[in-house]
Amino acid sequence: MNWIILILAGLCEVGFTYCLGRSKAVTGNEWWTWIAGFAALYVLSAVLLAKATQTLPIGTAYPVWTGIGAVGAVIVGIFVFREPATFWRLFFLTTLIASIIGLKTIS
Repeated sequence: MNWIILILAGLCEVGFTYCLGRSKAVTGNEWWTWIAGFAALYVLSAVLLAKATQTLPIGTAYPVWTGIGAVGAVIVGIFVFREPATFWRLFFLTTLIASIIGLKTIS
C-alpha cells in the first residue's frame, strides 16, 4: 500500500510542475489559480511522501519520489509544453528510469 502512496506522491509532484509550467504563460487571477494548484499539490505530495516513508526506507522512497517527478516533468515538458525530445534528454531519462527500477528491485 505504501508503494501506491509513494507513486501518488510522485504523480502529485508531476502535477505541481505542470501547474508551475502553466503559470509562466498567464497573469492576473489565472496566475494565482495555477500557483494555488502548485501549492496544494506540493503540500499533498510532501504529506504522501511522509506517509509512505513510515514503512519504506527513506533512501529508497525519496529517490523514487523525485525520479517519478523528474521523469513526469520531462514527459509533460515534451508532450504538453513542446520542449525538445533530443537524443541526450531521452538517453538520460532512460538511465533515470533504470535507476529507479534498480532501487525498487533491491529494496
